[in-house]
Amino acid sequence: MISVPARERLILPLDVPSTDEAENIIETLGDAVCFYKIGYQLMSVGGIDLAKKLSSKKKKIFLDFKFLDIGATVEKGVASAVTLGGDFLTVHAERDAMEGAVQGRGDDKRLKLLAVTVLTSWDEETLRDFGIESDVETLVLSRAEKAALAGFDGVVASAKEAAAIRARFGDALQIVTPGVRPQGSSTNDQKRVVTPAAAIKVGADYLVVGRPILAASSPQKAATDIVSEIEQSF
Repeated sequence: MISVPARERLILPLDVPSTDEAENIIETLGDAVCFYKIGYQLMSVGGIDLAKKLSSKKKKIFLDFKFLDIGATVEKGVASAVTLGGDFLTVHAERDAMEGAVQGRGDDKRLKLLAVTVLTSWDEETLRDFGIESDVETLVLSRAEKAALAGFDGVVASAKEAAAIRARFGDALQIVTPGVRPQGSSTNDQKRVVTPAAAIKVGADYLVVGRPILAASSPQKAATDIVSEIEQSF
């Protein structure tokens, strides 16, 4: 497993409708969180400028853009994303898209490319609805292999599959795990969830945790407790 301080392993998603609300969250959390995820909801209402601002303040940024298109289009999109100063960028685990992403990233040493394997809101029934005759773990491993061959730095995958990814790829792929919920938290729309300690123990490198922190009476304490749980998991 990569050597990263526990506080940098916790990623807080800024899934809110305005940058004002996002900045309020950042101020409330203070030094308890240093890694933030910006995705679809915030992207089109100032999230791009916020990413640049946070990067300039030495915060770590996860650009959860989930690019998926023909390779040439993804290449151009990633080349633009490099200018934002982000640390992670997501691309769906489709070969042409991933190859384009690697070309678009170029020689940038900071931006790590992550392949989205199977969304944590999906299960076998969802796969069957899409005509995919596979179990989730088999599909995740297949897509992880394509990501490794394409030259990606890591994958986004449920902790339910993290142990299998770690067993097959060792430290060749970093594992970012959403769907993490502290004991007693609601699972909401996630179907494949685990606790922070369990996720780290099975091989996850980074944990994306949102609602259990933001809905807490003291978000800063909730974040600090999760970081402590991560530290104690090693």
